[in-house]
Amino acid sequence: MPGTQILKQTKKTIIIMGCGRVGGKLAAMLDAAGYRVTVLDLDAYSFRRLPPTFSGTALIGNGTDEDMLRKAGIESVDAFFALTQGDNRNVMAAQIAKHIFKVPRVICRIYDPLRKDIYEQLGLESISPTEVFADLLFNRLEKI
Repeated sequence: MPGTQILKQTKKTIIIMGCGRVGGKLAAMLDAAGYRVTVLDLDAYSFRRLPPTFSGTALIGNGTDEDMLRKAGIESVDAFFALTQGDNRNVMAAQIAKHIFKVPRVICRIYDPLRKDIYEQLGLESISPTEVFADLLFNRLEKI
């Protein structure tokens, strides 16, 4: 129709560093929801956690390496998740994504709740599964 503008919704693009249980599950969920997902992991065997229906990209590489992040498309992503088992790697990758590549949303997993508070003071959005699970257990106990 003349004068009608077609609004084209663009898919959000996500990079997930770490294809462990959480990273693999999140990648599958985001992919199923229509996001463009790239997963980075140091070990190709980790990609076995991705479902056969996964339509995203799986790259073997280090998420703290700027060249690898460029290869993964970090210069045009909407969000970056740092979800490896290592707090130091997660924080380093999150800082690179946020401060060097100016990714709009950066979230990192931090196991040590003490570190989490420090990193948040530095402006890094972080989640501590240790705190989350302890809170869940505490709340379940309160219901007894």
